[in-house]
This record gives sequence, structure tokens and C-alpha cells, in this order.
Amino acid sequence: MPKPPPKKTKLNDLYIKRLKPDGERPYLVWDTYQRGLAIQVQPTRTKAWKCIYPFHGRPRWYHIANASAVGLAEARVLAGRIMFQVAEGKDPQSERKAERSSGTFEELTTAYVERYAKRKNKSWKQADALTRKHLLPHWGKLKAADVARSDVKAMMSRVAAPIVANQVLAAASAIFTWAIREEFGGVKVNPCNGVERNATTDRERILSDAEIPKFWAAFDDHGLMRSMALKMLLLTGQRPGEIAHMRTEHIEEGWWTLPGKPVPELGWPGTKNAETHRVWLPALAQNILAEMGATGLVFAGARG
Repeated sequence: MPKPPPKKTKLNDLYIKRLKPDGERPYLVWDTYQRGLAIQVQPTRTKAWKCIYPFHGRPRWYHIANASAVGLAEARVLAGRIMFQVAEGKDPQSERKAERSSGTFEELTTAYVERYAKRKNKSWKQADALTRKHLLPHWGKLKAADVARSDVKAMMSRVAAPIVANQVLAAASAIFTWAIREEFGGVKVNPCNGVERNATTDRERILSDAEIPKFWAAFDDHGLMRSMALKMLLLTGQRPGEIAHMRTEHIEEGWWTLPGKPVPELGWPGTKNAETHRVWLPALAQNILAEMGATGLVFAGARG
């Protein structure tokens, strides 16, 4: 039976979105705009970018990224860089394997943050800080593939606060999961799997009616900008990051609308659950807005 001809077209976002599995085998659609670039569609509906180039008479496959993480425009740029290396006589796939097979945990952490966390995880800074404080001093120079479950258990014993230890465990697990998916450093197993988390209890402590005025008065010791932001935090119950990015464009007739999606042109990061919601601003909160007299960012300091 003759082999079917390869599928080729000038890819666009709508075409990619409509691609569906075709039987029980994966297939490729080549981009006629960028040489070497193809999108692979798996029977599971997973789509991934591949750059396929000839080297010493044989095709070499370079996995760029999942199509859910990298768009068409960025995939074309990355494929163009790979093909430029090929034109210089290099073999990018072999060089990647050599790099990944010798990657330390510190190199893995850096790659994870730069290639994935900064784009996909809004709270990446917190997880990165925990990793650098509790993991890099002990694992940084180890090969990522050599970090064992015993190392993870030792970390859980070393971190005194149970909740913090759980957070470090979650951060480490996310890094290793990404490493396995991206074939980084020869990591085949997530050493965090099967490590028991510390038991925790729900927080029950809240401010009493007598304590609230004391906090309110204490806020005034931190300067006008911080004082007003802390008071707004107490009055609305919203997250600190949302208060810090509060904007007058989102406030109308006493209602503060928090867009779920990021608004880059306004510097609005979006809400944690990516859902838009509205908050009624009580009289004291509206007085704070009037006193600040801001246009745009409500709590803008000298550095923004």
C-alpha cells in the first residue's frame, strides 16, 4: 500500500485548533511558511511542535514544546533558530541530549522557571523562593536525575514548619514533573511521588472586634501609601497582589470589578482563579480612594 503524501499547509491558529486525531496513529502537518516546522497530533488529542531536519542523510526530530504551551508564532521563531543552527553544520537534537544528560538540579530549576513557570504560574516567585532557600543549598550541584526519594524525605524532616515543608514538596514535584515531560537531564522518575505530606489543620484564628481597631491604628505607622493599601486590604478581604494592582479604571459607582484575565497594557495580573468578580467598596474604602486622588494605579509609590 503506497504511503500517503505528507500533509502540508500554511498553518494558522484556527486550523491548528480544528486539528483532530486521525485513527490510532499520530500524524504530522507541515508548515509551508517555516521550513522544518510541523505539528504532531496524537490519538489522545495532544498536539506538539516538532522541528525535523536532515543531518548526515537522516531525519532528526527536535521536540520544541506542546502546542498548548507555545503558540504558532513562537514555534516558528524557535524552529527558525534551530534551522539556522543546522545551516551552520550543528545537530541541535544531539546537543540538547548532551546538555540534558548532564543537567544539575540548579540548571533544571532555572530552566523550569524561565521556560515554564514564569508563563504559566502566577505564584512562581513564591515557589522559586522556597526552592532556592530549602533545596538548592542541598541539591543544587547534584544531577537532577540523581535526586532520590531519600533526599526528598530528608528535606521534609529538615524544614521545621510543616506547612512550609509541604509547599517545598509541591514546588519540587512540579519541577520534576516538568523535567520528565521535557526530557530534561535524563530525569525519568519524580522522587517526590509517594512522599507523605505533613498533616495540617485549617486556620481558625481571626481578628476579634477588639483587635481590628488596634490593627487599623498600627497601619498608620507605615506611611501613607502602605497604610492606605493595608486598610483597603482589611476592608475588602481581597488578595494583597490584587490590592497592589488596584486601578481606578476598574471602579465604577462603588463597585470594583476585578478582571479574571490579565490586562497587560494596564499591568493588571488577573485573578488567581482567572474568573472576573465584583467587590462592593464600603464607605471607608471609598473615602480612601478619594483621599488617594489617583488616576490609574491607586497605590502607586515612587517606584510604581
